[in-house]
Amino acid sequence: MKNLLVIACMFVGGLCMAQDQTSPVWPGCEGSDNVKKCFNQKFSQFVRSTYEYPKNDKGEYVRGKVTVSFTVNKEGEVVVNSVEGPEPEVNQAAREMLEKMPKMEPGTLGGEVDDRKFTNTFKF
Repeated sequence: MKNLLVIACMFVGGLCMAQDQTSPVWPGCEGSDNVKKCFNQKFSQFVRSTYEYPKNDKGEYVRGKVTVSFTVNKEGEVVVNSVEGPEPEVNQAAREMLEKMPKMEPGTLGGEVDDRKFTNTFKF
């Protein structure tokens, strides 16, 4: 009986500690059934339509792999944390792309607005 009581207390305690978490809402995803999936789709579309391939001094397109880190802050604004890759031109183009991201509805944790960090790797 004691074991059953201990298990029940742990189960109820675990439920009480569970917190609801929501993703940031990209403009146009407000009524979506799956906001996270919609965010990812809109972000992919944004990257495809916004990234501008840089050119070197010879006029050739510069390609490369870049890892970006950004935060959607409590105000829904995108803050670029880092852009890392071996090609400085690609890094700069990726940074400029991220700086054009739209303001969005911020994510929440436990009903409170919070910052949400994202990290992605791209091959441009």
